[in-house]
Amino acid sequence: MITHAVGLSIGPTSSIESGVAVKEIASGKLIYVDKLFSMQDIELFFKNYPSIKNSIICVSLPWDNTMLEGKWRVLSKSYQLIQTLGNFPNSDNWTQRFSSRGCDLISNLTKEGAKIYRYEIYLTRQKFNLYSNFKERSSADCKFLQYALKQEFNIEELPTNMMPVAQLEALVGTLLALEKLNNNTKTLFNYKGLDVINLA
Repeated sequence: MITHAVGLSIGPTSSIESGVAVKEIASGKLIYVDKLFSMQDIELFFKNYPSIKNSIICVSLPWDNTMLEGKWRVLSKSYQLIQTLGNFPNSDNWTQRFSSRGCDLISNLTKEGAKIYRYEIYLTRQKFNLYSNFKERSSADCKFLQYALKQEFNIEELPTNMMPVAQLEALVGTLLALEKLNNNTKTLFNYKGLDVINLA
């Protein structure tokens, strides 16, 4: 029986924060939010988390921030298609949009019986009407996201002071996990053997 919804937002590197959020389904209360950095921190969380088999887990796809040669390649990377037809030579992972960071851990958790899905944070925010006109992950964007989560989704446990954006992105993951339980999602594509889902 699924009792908890877990959202995990993985940063592209250990220097960029990751976030985790756990919501109890029966009460609808947010029971745990934390900021993590290294993969060891994330592994330690799941090692000490007692309800892995009773949880539905949504894990974000981290962006691949590998530095490329040439300014135009760096600026154009986020606009590359997820799958190309081989028309573009993928030199230096130019067309690789997402990083494989955390895939080994997720694979191991899946083997242990965890129900894990992936999500793309920006597409999910758009579907939940949580997308702002501010620069992504800026303080204004973070403040907007926190206020919208508190007002639109009645998450009263959120504090008045500004939370780290990784924790808020993890909260979006818990909302998507709850929608998955209600069969209100669709599969966008498959990444490293797991379905990437979004709101239907």
